[in-house]
Amino acid sequence: MTSILRFATRPLQAHGSGSTSCFVQRIAPGSSSLLNHFPVDNKSNNQRRWMGSEKKALRNIGISAHIDSGKTTLTERILFYTGRINAIHDVRGKDGIGAKMDSMELEREKGITIQSAATFCNWKDSHINIIDTPGHVDFTVEVERALRVLDGGILVLCGVSGVQSQSLTVDRQMKRYNVPRLAFVNKLDRQGASPTNVIAQLRDQLKLNAAAVQIPIGLEANHEGVIDLVEEKTITFDGEKGEVVVMGEIPDDMKDTVAEKRLELLERLADVDDDIAELFLMEEMPDKDLLKAAIRRQTIACAFVPVFMGSAFKNKGVQPLLDGVIDYLPEPREKPNYALDTKNDEAPVLVSGKDEDPLLALAFKLDETQYGQLTYMRVYQGKLKKGNYITNVNNGKKIKLARIVRMHSDDMEEIDEAGSGEVVAMFGVDCSSMDTFSDGSTDLVMSSMFIPEPVMSLAVKPKKTTMQNQFGKALNKFTKEDPTLRVKVDGETRETIISGMGELHLEVYIERLLREYGVECVTGQPNVNYKETINKKEKFDWVHKKQTGGAGQYARVMGYIEPMTEEEQKELGKVTEFRNNCIGTNIPPEYYSSCEKGMEDAMLEGALVGSEVEGVRVVLQDGAAHAVDSSDMAFRTCMANAVRDTMKRANPSILEPVMNVEVEIPSEFQGTVVAALNRRMGMIQSSDVNDDGSGIKILAEVPLANMFGYSTELRSLTQGKGEFTMEYLKHIQVPRNTQEELMKKYREEKQQEDAA
Repeated sequence: MTSILRFATRPLQAHGSGSTSCFVQRIAPGSSSLLNHFPVDNKSNNQRRWMGSEKKALRNIGISAHIDSGKTTLTERILFYTGRINAIHDVRGKDGIGAKMDSMELEREKGITIQSAATFCNWKDSHINIIDTPGHVDFTVEVERALRVLDGGILVLCGVSGVQSQSLTVDRQMKRYNVPRLAFVNKLDRQGASPTNVIAQLRDQLKLNAAAVQIPIGLEANHEGVIDLVEEKTITFDGEKGEVVVMGEIPDDMKDTVAEKRLELLERLADVDDDIAELFLMEEMPDKDLLKAAIRRQTIACAFVPVFMGSAFKNKGVQPLLDGVIDYLPEPREKPNYALDTKNDEAPVLVSGKDEDPLLALAFKLDETQYGQLTYMRVYQGKLKKGNYITNVNNGKKIKLARIVRMHSDDMEEIDEAGSGEVVAMFGVDCSSMDTFSDGSTDLVMSSMFIPEPVMSLAVKPKKTTMQNQFGKALNKFTKEDPTLRVKVDGETRETIISGMGELHLEVYIERLLREYGVECVTGQPNVNYKETINKKEKFDWVHKKQTGGAGQYARVMGYIEPMTEEEQKELGKVTEFRNNCIGTNIPPEYYSSCEKGMEDAMLEGALVGSEVEGVRVVLQDGAAHAVDSSDMAFRTCMANAVRDTMKRANPSILEPVMNVEVEIPSEFQGTVVAALNRRMGMIQSSDVNDDGSGIKILAEVPLANMFGYSTELRSLTQGKGEFTMEYLKHIQVPRNTQEELMKKYREEKQQEDAA
């Protein structure tokens, strides 16, 4: 008789407590001794729990993907099967409750994740910290935050759409922080699902060495489960919520496909793993333990990506994915993490990851709550203990730890201490995002994360002047939470300008002002964040002289400005550069830093439309000083004026942000949609038919200034059937006629301001 293993994956509640029990027991065929606990098929020979309550290992993982790929739904199933929640609530469920991880009212209304949300659960003998991140490009900093501090990731892909624009962004972020990942091809119950095509896209578009460790049993309406290529078993899911996992033998009609896909898996591994390559050359098949070890080894090395499959919404494939997290993603000490030695020119130092070593922790996210500021922190080595003092390495402040909590979305669980590798949150820690904390015995700091520049701005003010204090308080809170949200006051108009990653990003904060602080706002038209640059080298020799009685001001600077290439900017990690090539002491050395500050002042506002300047190198070669009248302020003013004047002669130009736009539409609307993109000065990069022939995916590069109102136009052109996403690509030089129009508009606005 064929042996079938059935695993029930919901936790048993221990009497009188909320804890979970765990057991392993062999059930004889026909036995009913456990029927009161689990739904058991009388044919079953074995039954055991897939979750343990005792913590023996740790995983820190993030779940990331393109918007609407099913990340939050997947997280909801993970929490259900691990016993963290007792009921499933879908993102756009009819019960109106919404997913557990979407705790903000706005998230539940819009059906999207806006902030990264943290939770934890237990699976088998491991404790798993999970961060569910947004998929919308406007909230990409939440993904950066998560990946900076996590040890592994799950890249979720739609089985129909495959690799999409935000998939590319998430992939770049994972590579930036060397995050090992699993891929989960979701929504295999949907019409047109093709995991084979998705894996091909992982290889071709993301350049990943990816291979399936599972293949589906049926697709679309016939999707029943998966076949595990490592264990060589079928896995199907019974019970009302898919909580009963049934393992069986591979049917004869699928054995050839399994053999083919298993060989493909071995070939991909043999390319990067010496042990598998050696067996492969000897035409020997590795046993399961050796194969698992090789997959784990190369996944942690970021040389291989195992691909899992299923449908989270239909409760299929989630439990085996959790097994994959334990089997293939690293524990904290298995992923190298480096700190920077501030006393040794920021030389990288490998962090030990041991509890007994001096504390090193990174504050990676701030959140204002009704109880005060909540600081999310990753412990890299040492321990955090309630009541102990910790030191902010960045500013030297000592802080006493009053409360330490584990987060479960917007719920909290108090704990007394957190060891190395843990992700926790604390109250009473006044700091900035990405500050490093220690026990006071080290000068090491953890490296920071990449913060993208804003691409869109909006003038905003409270409708009632009596709400000005609340308005300022809210914006101060928001900027502490979100480093991609910038707030400034225009020096001439005194308008408050907020800048962010897109229309939705800014719209969410306007709504939060009303909901959380009761501040109704009046907004101006969104403005594109243009930049300015120069296109040729130009010399300067500038004298600043001022005499008004008493001590005067005197400074002279000589040198040149020149354009920087994109490669130079990337290598330096900044968009402008100051070089001091002075020989001798015509300019006393104590004034060099003032000269650099003067250059920075000049870069804040270009000559053409008053935008920030980038791609400029300023080289100081010589100058002069006065024994009495020279000062820091004199040299700062002199350099600022010299650079401003010289940029006017260096063939300045305006740069505009260009967006990667991905449009998905029914095929009958292709012509009209492409024509509309062309009218918006879009450059079509590709236009591909979906595998089932039902739709078209168009990729285009379009200036952001031309994308306003596109959502409304697309709905009109496609009868509401089209959708699009866009993300920032780069800044490029605007056409000459556009530059002249922008300069004319800028001059007119200045004249109106001066007249007022």
